[in-house]
Amino acid sequence: MGAIPESYYQFFMDFAPYVYIIPPDMPDPEFGRGVLAASFALDFLCEAYSAKQFEDRKADIYNKIESLADWVLTQQCTDSERKAYGGFKSGETSTYYYSVDACRVIPSLLRAYELTNNNAYLDSAKLAGGTFLKTMQDQQAYGGFARAVTIGDAWLLEMDIECLYGLIGLRLLSEKYDKANETLYQAIMSKAVGFLREGFENLWLHFDPSDGKWHRVGLSQNEVYDDPFAYALLGLYEVEGWSVSCQKVYNALNNIRASAKYPAYDPAVCWAGYIDVVSRFVACDYYDAVTSGILWKIRKNHDQTSLELSVKVIGKHSEEFMFWGAKHADYSYVENKKAMVTVCWLAQLFLHYEQPTTQFTRILRSKGEAVMLYPVREAAATVTYGEPLDLLAVVSSLKAEQVMLEAGYYLNDYLAFYTFLPVRVHDKIRRQGEDYEIQTVTPFTFANQRFYFKSIARRLIAS
Repeated sequence: MGAIPESYYQFFMDFAPYVYIIPPDMPDPEFGRGVLAASFALDFLCEAYSAKQFEDRKADIYNKIESLADWVLTQQCTDSERKAYGGFKSGETSTYYYSVDACRVIPSLLRAYELTNNNAYLDSAKLAGGTFLKTMQDQQAYGGFARAVTIGDAWLLEMDIECLYGLIGLRLLSEKYDKANETLYQAIMSKAVGFLREGFENLWLHFDPSDGKWHRVGLSQNEVYDDPFAYALLGLYEVEGWSVSCQKVYNALNNIRASAKYPAYDPAVCWAGYIDVVSRFVACDYYDAVTSGILWKIRKNHDQTSLELSVKVIGKHSEEFMFWGAKHADYSYVENKKAMVTVCWLAQLFLHYEQPTTQFTRILRSKGEAVMLYPVREAAATVTYGEPLDLLAVVSSLKAEQVMLEAGYYLNDYLAFYTFLPVRVHDKIRRQGEDYEIQTVTPFTFANQRFYFKSIARRLIAS
């Protein structure tokens, strides 16, 4: 298993469940403490408890888990006369109880219960799943979950595809922790998937009963936030595996292109905060760092090339990626706030990382040579590059029929590079002191998974 930066661990222990921290150590008063931060911190800490890296800190982790789970219970509505009964306040001062917060909290409380045997955590999760989410689903006639209800029984009736993440907790309740009510949970899940799948597959964010339409964001309704899809993907994946729905959405978003305006974007690192799913271009200049962590399991099982690049880049810039938004070009922050949720998910990415072993990576380790990859940052009047990454490649010369020579170049100015890491047109590779610009990239796939990339690169006469 991988190693987690010590600063990440200390961040959880010092600041969870605060949502944002303004460096060096001030919790953002605007957001305060929130159940989303507490629940994802619980997810990580319950796994860290058994990790070799933290075996000498089990007692501290256990105490933090109890503290966080106990605090989450204080945010639950326990008034059975309210529609919010069983739900969780989104923040300490909020009067809103969101469905998606219950979806986040249920699996976290169940993991805390598994470790501590505290029945209060199990009872809270059962109440959230079997009562609150059922109420939110029954409030409208479609099948998703109403977005939120206030403590005064006022409703937000839009239905978010992100609530597919709730399938994780509902399945755990159904199959393991509350089998007596298995039929109830299965019915909730079936109804939710039956309705939300349409919006999910067609890259919509939410359905509004007031106009009977699916919606995105932006003036053109062409843009989506990335993280709701990452959460929805993970939830559906846990239930269906690598289904057609999951493949369709993952491939659609993971193949969104950089643009002339945002040329440094690389979806293999992680997804952008805004994506134009109609034009199929990135729509902002920053990565939503959390998606790298949310997607770790899907990438480990189905897209190891993206996982490997993501770990290399984020591992090299682990402090910069603690902020909720890291700019494509230089990984500087969008806003001076470190995000608890982001760090929680990136910690899981590092915790579960294992160096990929495939037939091609074995070849690379025995026959490949060390070169340097310089990711393109801008390719307009001038070309600029980001910081280099270590890259293993099998390098071969080309035959005359394999390349179209450009004026002023000779056959020996071109090379083929075979790599496991995904590379892009205009990226630069430095080999034995010579620089080559990538001209074409051909991915080689099997069973819907990329195994390696063949790139044709031309020597740069002047760098």
